[in-house]
Amino acid sequence: MAEAQLSGVGVSPGRASGPVVRVTDSIAEPASTPGPEDPYAEAELIAPAAKKVAARLEAMADAASGDAAAILTTTAAMAADPSLVSQAEQLVTAQRIPAARAVYEAAGHFAQALANAGGYMAERVRDVHDVRDRIIAEVLGVAPPGVPELSTPSVLVARDLAPADTAGLDPAKVLALVTEEGGPTSHTAILARSIGIPAVVAVRGALSFEATALAVDGDVGTVESVDPSAPVVTADVAGAAEWNGRGETGDGHVVKVLANVGSPVDARAAADAGAEGVGLFRTEFCYLDADDEPSVDAQRAAYAAVLEPFRGKPVIVRSLDAGADKPLGFLSPEAEPNPALGVRGVRVAFDRVGVLDRQLEAIAGATADSGADVSVMAPMVATAEEAAWFADRVRAAGIARAGVMIEVPAAALGAREVLDAVDFVSVGTNDLAQYTFAADRQLGAVATLNDPWQPALLRLIGMVGEAAKAIGKPAGVCGEAASDPMLARVLAGLGVTSVSMNAGSVRAVGAALASVTLAECERAAEAALAAPTAVAARAAAK
Repeated sequence: MAEAQLSGVGVSPGRASGPVVRVTDSIAEPASTPGPEDPYAEAELIAPAAKKVAARLEAMADAASGDAAAILTTTAAMAADPSLVSQAEQLVTAQRIPAARAVYEAAGHFAQALANAGGYMAERVRDVHDVRDRIIAEVLGVAPPGVPELSTPSVLVARDLAPADTAGLDPAKVLALVTEEGGPTSHTAILARSIGIPAVVAVRGALSFEATALAVDGDVGTVESVDPSAPVVTADVAGAAEWNGRGETGDGHVVKVLANVGSPVDARAAADAGAEGVGLFRTEFCYLDADDEPSVDAQRAAYAAVLEPFRGKPVIVRSLDAGADKPLGFLSPEAEPNPALGVRGVRVAFDRVGVLDRQLEAIAGATADSGADVSVMAPMVATAEEAAWFADRVRAAGIARAGVMIEVPAAALGAREVLDAVDFVSVGTNDLAQYTFAADRQLGAVATLNDPWQPALLRLIGMVGEAAKAIGKPAGVCGEAASDPMLARVLAGLGVTSVSMNAGSVRAVGAALASVTLAECERAAEAALAAPTAVAARAAAK
């Protein structure tokens, strides 16, 4: 008898059911032959195709808002990247291969570099593949792969979804999303939450699952075959916009609702969504395309553009999170056998203090320019000694508040000592889960281990919350765990004083916190901590 149910990782809450539509995978790999008769004329096909793709994505971004607009703008920038076009053109003329094949190979080089970088950068590989397929389709004059035109409300099933596809989804036509790949931090997860569509990712066998209609449960992560003649069930997402803008529980316990940003576009989207401030400002955007370290003045201007929408509001800036797993040319990182466990984050600064000091000088200047209430925190801190060293550098730069990220289990276990050295901490649940479970967060095969509802992960967060409460200092969460409205309540019950997330989740999380008391949050947290599995923890908290 055929299996009637599959399991994955629920990344966007709610239940919905209806007919299945399977999404076309990426475009077929272009052939290397026959070679063009005129390589230079062939190479000239690439730039106009890339320009058209970028223009379409930019138009989609202009019509979107929040996370969708930010992601589409980033994807459009990839399509317009002159280095991608230039490399593809050179491949055509040097190797006498067709333009479509050259675009495929050039994009492959970029994707591999991002994959080698790991972490947040590796999550952008799917974006490169999407841009690649769109440019190839334009060169060949064929329709790009992606979501087909939907005539009726449907459940979409795909290997993975490109950001442009996900950002353009109509909630009135898309009941739920199911993907074979992806994880809690994928674009599918982020955008599904932002538009209120239930989603389950890392569902092995989803594409070959013999079902014409599916029921999708984004809370527990199940996908079940149902009678195709049964009525369509639409997810109920009402109430997400009924937040009053104050981060607090129904009985007045303050839990700040903040946003994660990494560019001026992100910052504007977060401010528009009503975020009370920024809990994680990723500064890597300032360095990624730079062959040399950006000057203090260039950094200052770039940071000020992100800080400006939050004049008078709290913003936590993360210092450069780079190293062997996120290689930057000017840092000249040495090859490492296991870069995820190597010299990354704050560890880079120990040997290159000048890079950190110049960044802190730029942040201090941008603070003065923008009027934001800025604090700075370091990534990948493992010990109290490292935390104290970083805090000294921050204060020497004239920045009042210094903190660190809790991403390494050792830092969570030693949270009390770490908090003695700094003014606050912020838990990065994405990396903390990865290191706690020895499970690469980019690998779909182990995505269930990176489920933020894993009780072991919650227990580590609880230890940090207890230490912060005992010492009277703030402890936030800035990983994707914070964007789950039900999990945000559990985090409040664990002693977390702020939650920071993608812009699209701000109102839903704010409303969820406002609908319960602190005592209810604490009871939900106790139930989740006592559960044996992530699925059981969700059910117990609910």
